[in-house]
Amino acid sequence: MNIQSTASQCKKAAIFMSALPSDIKDSALDNIIKTLEDNMDLIIKANKNDIEQARKDDLEAPLMKRLKFDLAKISEACGGIASLIKLEDPVGKTLKATELDKGLTLFKVSRPIGVIGVIFESRPDALVQIAALCLKSGNAVLLKGGSEASNTNQILAAIISRAGVDAGLPDGWLGLLETRNDVDQMLKLENSVDLIIPRGSNEFVRYIMDHTVIPVLGHADGICHLYIDRFADPKMAIDLSIDSKCQYVAVCNATETILVHETLAQDILPVLKSKLEEQGVKIYGCENTGAIIDVEAANEEDWQTEYLDLIVSIKVVPSLKEAVAHINQYGSGHTDVIVTGDKKRALYFMDHTDTADAFWNCSSRFADGFRFGLGAEVGISTHKIHARGPVGLEGLMIYQWRLMGDGHMVKDYTGKTAKAFTHKPLNKEFC
Repeated sequence: MNIQSTASQCKKAAIFMSALPSDIKDSALDNIIKTLEDNMDLIIKANKNDIEQARKDDLEAPLMKRLKFDLAKISEACGGIASLIKLEDPVGKTLKATELDKGLTLFKVSRPIGVIGVIFESRPDALVQIAALCLKSGNAVLLKGGSEASNTNQILAAIISRAGVDAGLPDGWLGLLETRNDVDQMLKLENSVDLIIPRGSNEFVRYIMDHTVIPVLGHADGICHLYIDRFADPKMAIDLSIDSKCQYVAVCNATETILVHETLAQDILPVLKSKLEEQGVKIYGCENTGAIIDVEAANEEDWQTEYLDLIVSIKVVPSLKEAVAHINQYGSGHTDVIVTGDKKRALYFMDHTDTADAFWNCSSRFADGFRFGLGAEVGISTHKIHARGPVGLEGLMIYQWRLMGDGHMVKDYTGKTAKAFTHKPLNKEFC
């Protein structure tokens, strides 16, 4: 495969994608749904081949769970695309309008980023979500999924690409990369690729950042915390702990460490242990945790580990400040939860915890683009650039300054007789 040629074609397609009217994009999304539904048997067959090979290769259990793309997952993916169709087109929205002078008006207008390269894990449903989000936001996309899902990814990319073109999208709007060498080549194409979003291990994301000058947005580990405060309702705290850890363990927004205020530890930990073990969860605990319940001792590595499995670490802390300090030291800036009945303490937690998603009295599993109403997500960003947290349509946009005048010249605004700017805010759409 000639990646440079694929990326170049994608770049050309991006120009047309950025100017497509909403009805064409929504028609393309609708056609993708129909085409996926019409080809379910072929998709499932390809996925079964991937699963069979993955078993032979002893693929890790969390990756095996993500790899499965059956009838239910296809239907869910189609439902996600349908929800995107209902969302407002993010392109061409006036973000700000300012009168610089009479007849000279400045507009800040939302625009697509261009060509987005996304490298993701073994979840085939991620390919569907990412492609649909890029389409709706007027971006072209280069996709690289895990090699363990190669058969599924190939057929999905072919189906989605063709369905889009048949509905009026430009050829080359979607490109599929298939090898690690393809990724290495893409990292050198700063003139064709505008943004890279890697999803994977911390080591992998760091590799991407170190080997390209293309802007990179994404997250590595999802080391999420749930803190049970001294003013927490015990039943709520335990219920949220179970949901955050066990509802689906093989995802980045599952809680990996539970922090418990020392005043509640004696009462909560035995019940929490029983409920976690009912779900098959193995528990590692700090010394104070081990003095109350029978668990294996946690070490420094446990506080830094994204298990993605039925394993959790528990630590007893003396204060809210200590809980925040632990999260800021060991967390990955993904999603962190406080369970408390005290609003001031919840706000302190949110203000002082360095995290993309700070939650109060709800499960960490809500950290998701679809659940946020963003129309799914291309990933979770723990960076502090233009997008943070679940990256949906808005996170795939940038903006363009548009100045409309009537023969205005800079020379009239300089020197002793310079005209003054009005800089008057306007509530006005760009036309």
